[in-house]
Amino acid sequence: MYAVIKTGGKQYKVSQGDILKVEKLNAAPGDEVEISDVLMVVNGEDVTLGTPVVEGASVTARVIEQGHAKKVIVFKKKKRKGYRVKNGHKQPFTALEIKELTV
Repeated sequence: MYAVIKTGGKQYKVSQGDILKVEKLNAAPGDEVEISDVLMVVNGEDVTLGTPVVEGASVTARVIEQGHAKKVIVFKKKKRKGYRVKNGHKQPFTALEIKELTV
């Protein structure tokens, strides 16, 4: 059994026991998070599609950690003008462990 959920503007295919990194959520490590934006549920041959979400379906996950991804270097330059800018960016994320899928 698996489901397709939407969080942080992205879609993820999840099943019980999966660990995934999503956009930062306001929750402390160890907290339980319920995601109600379930777009599709597949249980064997039984496929349930939502319009746009499946009514009554939810995914329960536990927050494992809050962190930052590796730094991405942003470098801008204009030739012959002396313009150079170097910046870095570390995208925050939340690591989730999927506990259960309810339909």
